[in-house]
Amino acid sequence: MWKYIVRFILRSRIVILSGIVIITGFFAYQAQDIKLSYELTKMLPDDDSTSIVYEEFKRTFGKDGNIMFTGLQSERLFELDFFNDMYDLTYELKETEGVKQVLSPARIYHLYKNEATHKFDFEPIITKKPETQKELDSLRQIIYNQPLFENMLFNKKKHSAIMMISLDKELLNNKKRVKLIEKIKNKIEPFGEKHGVNLHYSGLPYIRTLTTQKIQNELNYFILLALVIASVALFLFFRSLKAVLIPMLIVVISVVWLLGTMALLDYKITILTGILPPLLIVIGVENCIFLLNKYHHEYRSHGNKIKSLSRVVRRVGNATFLTNLTTAVGFAAFIITGNKLLVEFGVVASINIMAVFLLSLLLIPIFFSFVKPPNARHIKHLDNKATNKIIDNILWLVLKRRNAIYIAAAIVVIMGVAGVMQMQTNSKMFDDLSSNDKVYKDMVFMQEQVNGILPFEISIDTKKPNGVMRLSTLQKIERLQDTLAIYPQFSEPLSVAEVSKAAKQAFYNGNPDYYSIPNAREKNFIMSYLPDLQSSEHKNTILSSFTDSSLQKTRVSVQMADIGTDQMAEIKDGLRPKVDAIFPPDKFDVNLTGTTVVYMRGTEYMITNLLHSLVIALAAIGIIMALLFTSGKMVAVSLVPNLLPQLMTAALMGYLAISLKPSTVLIFSIALGISVDNAIHFLSRYRMELKHHGWNIKISVINALRETSYSMVYSSIVLFFGFAIFTLSGFGGTEAIGYLVSFTLLVAVLSNLLILPSLILTLDKWITTRSFNNPMFKIFKNGEETTNGEEKSNPEAEKVEQKTGFQQAAKQDS
Repeated sequence: MWKYIVRFILRSRIVILSGIVIITGFFAYQAQDIKLSYELTKMLPDDDSTSIVYEEFKRTFGKDGNIMFTGLQSERLFELDFFNDMYDLTYELKETEGVKQVLSPARIYHLYKNEATHKFDFEPIITKKPETQKELDSLRQIIYNQPLFENMLFNKKKHSAIMMISLDKELLNNKKRVKLIEKIKNKIEPFGEKHGVNLHYSGLPYIRTLTTQKIQNELNYFILLALVIASVALFLFFRSLKAVLIPMLIVVISVVWLLGTMALLDYKITILTGILPPLLIVIGVENCIFLLNKYHHEYRSHGNKIKSLSRVVRRVGNATFLTNLTTAVGFAAFIITGNKLLVEFGVVASINIMAVFLLSLLLIPIFFSFVKPPNARHIKHLDNKATNKIIDNILWLVLKRRNAIYIAAAIVVIMGVAGVMQMQTNSKMFDDLSSNDKVYKDMVFMQEQVNGILPFEISIDTKKPNGVMRLSTLQKIERLQDTLAIYPQFSEPLSVAEVSKAAKQAFYNGNPDYYSIPNAREKNFIMSYLPDLQSSEHKNTILSSFTDSSLQKTRVSVQMADIGTDQMAEIKDGLRPKVDAIFPPDKFDVNLTGTTVVYMRGTEYMITNLLHSLVIALAAIGIIMALLFTSGKMVAVSLVPNLLPQLMTAALMGYLAISLKPSTVLIFSIALGISVDNAIHFLSRYRMELKHHGWNIKISVINALRETSYSMVYSSIVLFFGFAIFTLSGFGGTEAIGYLVSFTLLVAVLSNLLILPSLILTLDKWITTRSFNNPMFKIFKNGEETTNGEEKSNPEAEKVEQKTGFQQAAKQDS
């Protein structure tokens, strides 16, 4: 098959180049429309029970998570000039386009009993700026007498104030949110500078906006860094500008194709797809290294450029195809997770990994057919003393110290098992934020002031119209809130019960001593002061956020600290029986929901599916290798040195207390698909050497190791540093990918250089059977090589060479 492919490549160089230029232009045009994702990624499938409950909650009460918080701490909070500036700032923000509502200590509402209308009015406590400190002191007392907002808008003990800014939900899922957040910050910052206070920003809209901006910045930064690292590595290896510029052109084209593919599929740039461009660069460079090394090996052997390029495609084309296929399979395994973020990541990555293989296979022979052949300086790296010394030491260990290798491997396995036993499964919603990041520090500040910013909701269906306003229901809600108060991870609750308490306080002229649930005698009289809750005006009342129009359903809302999925699950499981004891399931339908619960369930779902995808990836890679090597024994032995790195990575996570979570689980499939490449290249060469040397296993192992080790070492260096750039990321998950995949690939190259050839030599006749030499997926057609390894004369190939303008090279070959 491959002789026809190389014939097509050399005969149709101009046609192929023209086609690639056209396709690249098309993808470049499409890439202009690529967008960043500002949405909170949906982690669960639509038919999941947790997802169903949450969607129903949003239909009834509206979407949660649209509040931006601004916090400060100062003992000057109620000094006249400070407070009046906060007043001006609050109302200035209220007038900002895209801001729906603003609450702060300077704009705090209360229920006021209107004696004329016998109704409650919901109005701000402060209607104009206080003119004297004495007036402000009186207002402070009124503000501090509002238990409904204590530890929500102010914390008396810590002298802190919180500003809650409700944003237009329509702007939160597109790029307009960036300008909105910037506009808000630009209005707030001068206040902090004037009064010398540190301002803290938080809330899901704010964090998601800054996260998206950081993804965009890191995308450009990592692409540039990957190109620089790959260029330097290629020049150090090959000492040739051609060997740098041509691979760089190939990977740049592949990045354009990647971005164009995403735009065509209407995929947005996310925290995962944002790492694909630099990832594709290092994978593309790995392909180029294998092809260039083979080209230089061949040219040094016979000095014929076209014959060398032809053999590059014919001899390593198949192995390179399979190495890219196994890498693509490692990424494609994410498609089965059902998670939108991972599915898009898997689809785009797998398609473009095969695309960069195609580009490498086509453009390396074509471009190098136009330029001068390598001179002695360019192929000098094949005789590099340092590299040769390393390879000689590897051969000495494999040939003379195999027992030492096995003992070391056994020790590593024991250490690995011990480390795996220490692994934890815990994930925080903002794990991806570095602890040194200001966003993270601001979130910690908010959690200290109000106990959290993550929405935790309890929806209650009384199953009866107007059931919410029954005294028994209000009392049950108060009991539920008393139960929630046991958990320090929750903030103060907001509910219809709190509104009824505030109504009683307002009825008794704002006396905070009366902030309690009305009794049976008071209830009907006090509630008559509330507006008609079932009228068309319902959506504009204070209760509209807490009940549906029929007053059958209500909610209890709290904010929760980002404590991790383990503790979240423990609290949720412990809360469930307590809730059922208060609200009998046969009379009430009560659900625990909100962004926090959805994230917890989504994380559990993703980890389970990612582990399944790892098993599928392993099975698929095993099948692919079986097609190449046929022998089941050889496939099993070749997978051993590639599973060892996975074990060591899991152990490292255990020793370093890196939790098993979605961003770390996906590392295993990625690393497995890449690390197995070395085994495929080595075994492909080993089988070829067996035919050349009359089934002499020892000589075949030595020769295969000598030739492939250069590419294995070179490509592993590029991959190691290529993935290591992600350690510079500001996201914990991306940073973990950098550390862990680099570590995995380092262990993998050592394992494939030492353990794999050692096992072949030890098990020799048991695994190197005749079936190993008769693969279903052959590298060479019968008759392409003689038993001594010399290529037979091929008139067809010579005609191709003559037609492509290389008559002189063809004569040299003959």
